Amino acid sequence: MWIIGNSELFLSIGPAAPVDLPYDEGKPPWFEDRVGRGRRRRTGTELKPGSIGLAVVVLSLLAAPWSTAQTVSVTATVETDPVPNGGDAADDAAIWIHPTDPALSTILGTDKRGGIAVYDLSGQQIQYLPDGRMNNVDLRYNFPLGGESIALVTASNRTDDTLAVYTVDPRTRMLRNVAADSLMSGLNVYGSCMYRSASTGEYYNFVNSNGGGVEQWRLFDNGSGGVTGTRVRTLNVGSIVEGCVADDVLGDFYIGEENVGIWKYGAEPGDGEGRTSVDVTGSQGHLVADVEGLTLYYATGGRGYLIASSQGNDTFVLYERGRRNTYVATFEIVPGAIDGVDDTDGIDVTNAPLGPAFPDGVFIAQDGTNPGANQNYKLVRWDDIATAVDPPLRIDLVWDPRGVPLAPPPPPGGLRVE
Repeated sequence: MWIIGNSELFLSIGPAAPVDLPYDEGKPPWFEDRVGRGRRRRTGTELKPGSIGLAVVVLSLLAAPWSTAQTVSVTATVETDPVPNGGDAADDAAIWIHPTDPALSTILGTDKRGGIAVYDLSGQQIQYLPDGRMNNVDLRYNFPLGGESIALVTASNRTDDTLAVYTVDPRTRMLRNVAADSLMSGLNVYGSCMYRSASTGEYYNFVNSNGGGVEQWRLFDNGSGGVTGTRVRTLNVGSIVEGCVADDVLGDFYIGEENVGIWKYGAEPGDGEGRTSVDVTGSQGHLVADVEGLTLYYATGGRGYLIASSQGNDTFVLYERGRRNTYVATFEIVPGAIDGVDDTDGIDVTNAPLGPAFPDGVFIAQDGTNPGANQNYKLVRWDDIATAVDPPLRIDLVWDPRGVPLAPPPPPGGLRVE
């Protein structure tokens, strides 16, 4: 009997009867469909003996990822003020969620020719710090500093190859520098992203270089109200990297090798160099180089989506979060009341309802071309993206991004269901 299959299609050539496929690659004999509508058995579908022609067709389809790709179009509803500097300046964004009034949440946006900006949800700039060539920005909540629990913000500073460290003052929504000292990387600093371990509670930053090197730093209170760090791990991805994101619940670290694809490593310091390929550029994948920004849409139960900026064709690619990161769909941001988005570097997303403008969360993308002005960031309602895809994506208003994530308990039998 021959078995042909991927995560969506299983066919058997042999006896005229369905066949239960064995458990493989960490996926139990049952799994939930991608919109959570129930469980289904991975059961073989009958092909009559001699149906080799059909099998060849199936094999051809499985070998051509683009044949099953779904691309949908959405529009932005808000754009930020342009960054102060011209040229290729805007790069990456992070969403800070206000602790009591989500409508007062802000967007942190880097200007890699001069600093970092803070925008309100109408897109108006409310702060700009000319602190250097800030490239990637990320944040985590509940960091213990000076006896308080703060929102910790980090940004890769290409001016001096350091890691900039800030907190957000919830009263003013402004950034404040809390670096105890200069966190000097041994790399030619390029991208960066953060991670909080669900098993230890430690906070980390992954900083990378355009030569493929990655350093993982543990961040902690120096005892005097400042943040310092120590390098705990190094990796060599291979070639130029920048965009990355870490899953605080499932313990995964994703990084884009710009001309190759997306890799998944373990996010803990002791996880070593083992990795798996999520997707590749070119005809055998859903990405067109450069692979740029990466972000995670968190949902309850370990569900959600990994999203990647496929810069070469001005699209954004969705994968299931966890499991084998199965491809879901592709979307683009086209002109509407606001111009469309192209040549995107950094992206971010949240499931959190952010008031009347974004009641079901928001997706943010850097826009490489902003007609008549410097580059800026575009904001898209998550429900517009979710309902454009068929079947619709999850809209999860339960997961709390400001909460302290806990590792999910193992399911019965010791199988890990992601």
